[in-house]
Amino acid sequence: MTEATNKKSSTLRFLVPLIIFGALAGLLLYGLGQDPREVPSPLIGKAAPEFKLPDLLDPSRSVSNADLDGKISLVNVWASWCGACRAEHGMLMELSRRKDIQLIGLNWKDDQADATQVIRMSGNPYQLIAFDPDNNSGIDWGVYGAPETFVVDRNGIIRHKHIGPIDPEVWQQTLEPIIAKLQREQPDPTSNPVR
Repeated sequence: MTEATNKKSSTLRFLVPLIIFGALAGLLLYGLGQDPREVPSPLIGKAAPEFKLPDLLDPSRSVSNADLDGKISLVNVWASWCGACRAEHGMLMELSRRKDIQLIGLNWKDDQADATQVIRMSGNPYQLIAFDPDNNSGIDWGVYGAPETFVVDRNGIIRHKHIGPIDPEVWQQTLEPIIAKLQREQPDPTSNPVR
């Protein structure tokens, strides 16, 4: 082996780990700059998944896609065991006073008695609460944590997904502008709201 070949080999042994380190550092820096709550949902722009679940507070009644039709809805995933859900509850109570949206709860992976007690003790911001203890519908909605909130338009199309609690800042900066835009839109006469 010549001296030139040895020098070249030595340079490569130094450069390859440096290039790999640089690439990993670049990926790490890119990841740090991303908001972990901004996970894109493949359901945005698509019809809400079909669901039919018993109402938490009245199991003789069911909650389904039909309850979303013709209204702008916030479908809020929550559970009694979820601390962040308790943190956003006051904001949801405030939003429940609005007449231009409806709040639908999706009680997820919960115990019915525990969930009912939370509502009894803290107040009920929801028009309806779909009870999904076994994640039968949550999996179709792509739920992987609580709280999560889906904005669904009058045609039953998911327009936005928010991960994490709703607070005044999230409401004012993200959700309220989306709601205002949806309110200006006319319902699509070609959609079939009856399922």
